[in-house]
Amino acid sequence: MIEGPASLTGGTCSAVSRGLGEPLLATASLVRAWVLVEQPGPWGSEPLLESRLDQAVGSALRRRGHATGVRVLLVRRPGRATPGPRRAFIAHTGRQARWLEELRLDDAEELLGLDWTRLGGGTAPGYGAPLARPLYLACTNGRHDQCCATWGRPLAQALATSAGERAWECSHVGGDRFAGNLVCLPEGVYYGRVGPGEAPRVVALHERGRLDLEHYRGRCCYPPAVQAAEHFLRREQGLTEIDELVAESREAAPGGVVAVGFATRTGDRWLVRLRVTATEPDRLLTCNATRPHRPPGYHLLDLARRQRVP
Repeated sequence: MIEGPASLTGGTCSAVSRGLGEPLLATASLVRAWVLVEQPGPWGSEPLLESRLDQAVGSALRRRGHATGVRVLLVRRPGRATPGPRRAFIAHTGRQARWLEELRLDDAEELLGLDWTRLGGGTAPGYGAPLARPLYLACTNGRHDQCCATWGRPLAQALATSAGERAWECSHVGGDRFAGNLVCLPEGVYYGRVGPGEAPRVVALHERGRLDLEHYRGRCCYPPAVQAAEHFLRREQGLTEIDELVAESREAAPGGVVAVGFATRTGDRWLVRLRVTATEPDRLLTCNATRPHRPPGYHLLDLARRQRVP
């Protein structure tokens, strides 16, 4: 069970989601390239525009991200700000190729001098120092959604104990109702409903290249239907190694049916068929939402082993 403040009651998006037993699977955002900018202090609901970051720089970073398909986040160390140059990170979270680099900046505006189109490639551009070990990001953007603060801040503190300087608070990553949300880079793994007592286990597994399927939302290199198929195959076959599966095909059919082909590292091939439907009942997907929605639901039809790769 997720640990957290006992005062969290019905009415918040995360409480509604848990009350409905909403599955976590297939809810990771689709992202291939990232820019993380260290910015201590408070963040508003639009962090790049509502923080102590120069607003002109924040606006330019947001425009550049939209134009290039790069996810731009603000990050800060759990607790008080630490002295020294501003830190930034760039990352690529591809299906197979991935990388992570760290930069030290005098000003965040320096990021605008980089060619962001190179962040979408499988080869690191060499803009910063390569990092061999992952970063752990806990969304704590409470001005965006109160659940992110309620559940994210205790998670961030627990991550600081488990992962040290590789633990960061971050701005909105998507899926407020699944707080506490954890993103691991450069693997692009999303976890949800992670409590502070569970963080050490999740981190320890990730450090060994394994997934905690109980809290696994998906990998951000895949669209939702592929994330769902991956989850079903992992669950049915007990596959927990992060790099054990690679999606190699996806085909849609009438009636919301999707077939996804996977190859394993050992050469096995699998075909997973699922059906995508709208779930009931209508519900608010964030605490600040004004209109209810029915998020997609994913139902396993069958999975079959195919001819082994030579």
